[in-house]
Order: sequence, then structure tokens, then C-alpha cells
Amino acid sequence: MRAPDDVCAVVLAAGLGTRLRPLTMLRPKALVPVGNQTLLDRTLDRLAEVGLTGPDRAAVNTHWLAGQIAEHVDGRVRLSFEPEPLGTAGALGNLHGWIDGRAVLVLNADAYVVADAPEDLAALLSGWDGERVRMHGVKAGLPDPFGGYNFAGASLLPAADAAALPDKPRELVRTTWRPAEQAGRLDVVPLPGRYLDCGTPADYLDANLDAAGGGNLFGDDVQVTGEAHGSVLGAGSRVHGTVRDCVLWPGATVAPHENLHRVIRVGSDLTVPAPHPVQ
Repeated sequence: MRAPDDVCAVVLAAGLGTRLRPLTMLRPKALVPVGNQTLLDRTLDRLAEVGLTGPDRAAVNTHWLAGQIAEHVDGRVRLSFEPEPLGTAGALGNLHGWIDGRAVLVLNADAYVVADAPEDLAALLSGWDGERVRMHGVKAGLPDPFGGYNFAGASLLPAADAAALPDKPRELVRTTWRPAEQAGRLDVVPLPGRYLDCGTPADYLDANLDAAGGGNLFGDDVQVTGEAHGSVLGAGSRVHGTVRDCVLWPGATVAPHENLHRVIRVGSDLTVPAPHPVQ
């Protein structure tokens, strides 16, 4: 299905990505590659499935390393630069003139989503009355944030809720989601698929390994003279040693004496470990 004409989309990409450093000292989190495609491009592809494309229908907010995002999108979306981060709600307030009275589909740029069915974002839009706040959710344990679900990276705001957001640092959970929940007008729509927020090296690696599907995923012009097992190998990477359950950024090199496991490799000498969390 296509989004109604009175709905636009905003992708939140202004965060500093502090938990993903040092990777995010090199690229904004929205541009880190997952399965050899940037998170931002994955998000824009999801929006395209419901017809939300072009600078009239889709916007991206920026702050950290904003120039890289501007160069990457190259006019495909409306860009909103924030000299200081405005948070998830302030980002929309800063775009009031562009939103222009429309409802807003808001997506986190760091969300890795693989839909198990064609619905995905269409599930948020289907049957919507334009009055209730909606969000994607995945089943939660404890604590229980939203009626048994954790937020899963996408929410749908009625035009009136979007218009009420301030142009200053604020978060949607306080300005919109909790008030809607208390008023009985929040719907949590189960996400038909898998979701990771890619906020930590471990989650980022796991998203890549999910994209690889248990095998190797090769970018263009990859050379393997050593061994690669269950890894994502970026374009132009070179594996002369051994990698297992790893991510190699484009142009990365693994020397013959190296045996890497559950790490992210950038260039020839930046290695970011991504161990499973201690249970």
C-alpha cells in the first residue's frame, strides 16, 4: 500500500552514536554499513515501499558529521541540520514548515529491520484513522515499556500531535507516546519481522550476521586468500588471514597472521570487538 498524500516521513539521523564509537568517529551511525548497505539506505528503501520518496515526502535530520549524510543522500530527501541535537521530538518541531500540517511517519535511522511479510511500514498505515498514535513494537520481557512491547524504531503521529511539538530539545516518549498511552490513544502494532537498534558494537555485528544469513556476504571486488566464515566482507576488502563472524568495512584488510572472531575491522588496524553480552 502507499501512504496517503497527507502523510510525510522523517528519518532521525542526528544522534552522536556514542555507544558505537570508535566507528561513529569515522561515519555517522546512519551511514554505517549493515549487510553492505548503509542503515540510512535501508531505511529509505523501507519508505519507498509505501511511496514516501523525494524531498517533498521524506526528510532526514542531521547533526553529527552532517556533511557526510548530505553528500550521501545527494538531494534524494529534504535535509534538516541541527546545530545542537534537538532530540526525537524537537527534530520534528524544527521541521514544522516542511511538515506543513501533515501526519508524520517517524523512523530511527539506526533500526535494522527485516520484515517477514510485505507489510512492514504498511502495517502502521493500514486502517489508520489519522487520530491515534501508533508505533511498531516487538515482544518485551521485563521491564514492560508499552503494554508488553518494546518500541521497534517506527511511529506514526497524527497531524495535530506533530504540530504540537516544540522547536527545542524534547523526546517523543515524553511529549507524545506516554501522553497518548495515558489517554488510551496509543496503538502498538507488532512488527512483522526482526529488529535491532544497532546501538552497540555487539548489536551492530549481530545485525550484519543476520543479513549474512549464516554464510559470507561479499561486496564488490573482495579478495580472499585466507578463510572467511559467516562474515560480511565490504567492497574492496582483502582477507589474507581468517575471519569468523566478523564485519569488514569497505577496503578493510586482514593480514595473513590474523585470526579474527566477532570483531568489526576498519582499514588495516582498527579492530572493534563485539563480544556477546555477559548473561
